[in-house]
Amino acid sequence: MNPKTFFQSVRRRLGIDLQTEKYAYDVDEQFGYMSKAKIPDRWIPTTCGYCSVGCGLFIGVKKGKAVSVRGNQNHPVNEGRLCPKGLCEHDAINAPNRAKYPLLKINKRFQRVGWDWAIREMVGRFQTIQNKYGPESLGIIGTGQLVTEEFYTLGKLAQLGFKTKNYDGNTTLCMASAASGYKRSFGSDGPPGSYEDLEKADLVFLIGANIADNHPILCYRLEKNKRRVLIVVDPRVTKTAMMADIHLPIKPRSDIALLNGMMHILIKEEKINRGYIEKHTNGFEKLREDLESWTPDRVSDITGLTPERIRQIALLYGSANAPFIAWTMGVNHSAQGAETVNAICNLALITGNVGRVGASPFSITGQCNAMGTREAGFTSGLPGYRKFENPEHRKELAALWGIQEEIIPTSRGMAYPDIIEGVLTGKIKALWIIATNPLVSFPNQAYLLDCLERLEFLVVQDGYHPIPTSRVADLVLPAGVWGEKEGTYTNSERMVSKVNKAVEPPGEAKSDFDIFLMIAKELGVSESIYPHWKGPRDAFEEWKKVTHGRLCDYSGITYELLEKHGGIQWPFKEGSTRSPKESVRLYTDGKFETEDGRAKLWPIDWKAPSEVPDKDYPFWLNTGRTVEHWHTRTKTGAIPLLNRLSPEAWVEMNPRDAQNLKFQHGDYVRVESRRGVVERVILRVTETIAPGQIFIPFHYAEANANNLTVSDCDPISREPNYKQAAVRVERSIAVPLLERPKRH
Repeated sequence: MNPKTFFQSVRRRLGIDLQTEKYAYDVDEQFGYMSKAKIPDRWIPTTCGYCSVGCGLFIGVKKGKAVSVRGNQNHPVNEGRLCPKGLCEHDAINAPNRAKYPLLKINKRFQRVGWDWAIREMVGRFQTIQNKYGPESLGIIGTGQLVTEEFYTLGKLAQLGFKTKNYDGNTTLCMASAASGYKRSFGSDGPPGSYEDLEKADLVFLIGANIADNHPILCYRLEKNKRRVLIVVDPRVTKTAMMADIHLPIKPRSDIALLNGMMHILIKEEKINRGYIEKHTNGFEKLREDLESWTPDRVSDITGLTPERIRQIALLYGSANAPFIAWTMGVNHSAQGAETVNAICNLALITGNVGRVGASPFSITGQCNAMGTREAGFTSGLPGYRKFENPEHRKELAALWGIQEEIIPTSRGMAYPDIIEGVLTGKIKALWIIATNPLVSFPNQAYLLDCLERLEFLVVQDGYHPIPTSRVADLVLPAGVWGEKEGTYTNSERMVSKVNKAVEPPGEAKSDFDIFLMIAKELGVSESIYPHWKGPRDAFEEWKKVTHGRLCDYSGITYELLEKHGGIQWPFKEGSTRSPKESVRLYTDGKFETEDGRAKLWPIDWKAPSEVPDKDYPFWLNTGRTVEHWHTRTKTGAIPLLNRLSPEAWVEMNPRDAQNLKFQHGDYVRVESRRGVVERVILRVTETIAPGQIFIPFHYAEANANNLTVSDCDPISREPNYKQAAVRVERSIAVPLLERPKRH
């Protein structure tokens, strides 16, 4: 410790140094009284880079460094409000573990190399592997946190440049079931409603959606509605459940039974809209026949709710003028996630509650730009909500891009979980992971690590290093993060907002967009797939042409309009006379994106989970989030304030179970499943969790809940089931955790 620091420390301990300079306040011209250290030279408007709510905010920049964040009071989504993560977002830019230089592993150690060397090595190794094993031996896994312009650019690079179909994103781990369900019911992805519906609905029905922790600003939108009845369906007494007028603590994975039971009652009581059904849907008679067996008594046995409660809820929904159904990961994270979404859409369709003010089935997306990648990413479908299998769609894109139609794939490649399995089976020999951290986020971690060990070449492109996944890479490419790039995000309500660059990336890090262009140039496809592109605006202008006339029409949106209005919901067609500030809903005319324009009603049968508690593993494990952290803590784990608020993982257990096991609140426990173990997790004894169940947040690599989860995936969407696994809980006798094995 140098003398100056030593004397400062002594003065503080003696109470002489009050650190007045550090804690001084002053007046900012735009935001008034605030910390003097956080008053910037300029404020840069942008959109939050965490969840899908899409809050508008300003980044404060002082001497080239991000020093503060403030909510944008004029933004239509959040009206100036921010959650704890948003208020600290500038600290994620300045995190000490930012990736700054390309790193190549030579003799099992990372060595710094120049960009030219790194790109040559990457492209050369990928081409060597593809020449030996075929184009589809290369797998690419992206994210939901790039700007739309980068998703569009990456999709063309993967499919048309490297010519591999095996490209998917980590959005498959959170939103694939919502997208698949919408496609099956309505013919296309795309949430029909708007946030305004939370304020206009007379009944809000939340299924597996803990918005108080996951999407806090939506609670503000909900609380503005003083006339609504709020029903929350969740096995836990979450913060959102505490806000509810009625909480339905159903048994794990029984939501399909509840929805079928509600429809059974509504049909019997003639609380359905037969005119809407006859004019706008197909399949009602088959659905009605299937629902005959879903009596209140049967539903009660599966859900744990009383028949009287089930009837009450059904009639509340059926009698509402404008009922709004929303869901998040409690529905999607299931081996029946897509079918659960179909059941939700069935309920909305048979009552005529789609695309009306206050009334729609609404998926609340996870990541800040998961919608952007669903629209533009070229993964589960062609850009602009087109289909691989449709020759007209391929013909349209070939004409737009000036390429041969035969180059465009006629089917999607492997989904994320199948890419990982493909490594195990030898189909995937090289992998490129972009802005995601699967060695925390993927289910059944031991299985994943075994797969990654088998790769011939692994590239990790990320804004942070070291993180668990980058440690096992052969090549690390340092990327710019939120606050260091320009483009657009699209939020859960289809609102497109501008993302602006406030500061330069650290060291030699580059934006993902620039990295993709460098790779394309080395690959020799730059001009054929990115003609005359220099920046994100070029990608955006081409993307607008791709969406023209499609459901997700961006053709009338410009960067200038976004800057002026804060955000614009699509569809917004070129020449549109609609006010950019107006809320817009889909399917208001009852015409859907199917061949005959009618929505499809799907009979859905409930299936029991593949793994249930038994005498050896007697507890249901549920996983989820906490408001202070984001996904794998790659960003929030480096922010001191958020870590102080939530420093370590925990296990929630009911007092009766704790008493039976002779545990006390604050004990350290060990949680084990048939696949793995989590050591030394602190116990919280609470009535918010039902007997026979436990809950662990999934953010913490050092106590990774995904060591325990099952490997089951939805057969339709390929989304993993994170929410139900059988575990046992024992008193921990372990010493500090061992480090994760390193890849050699």
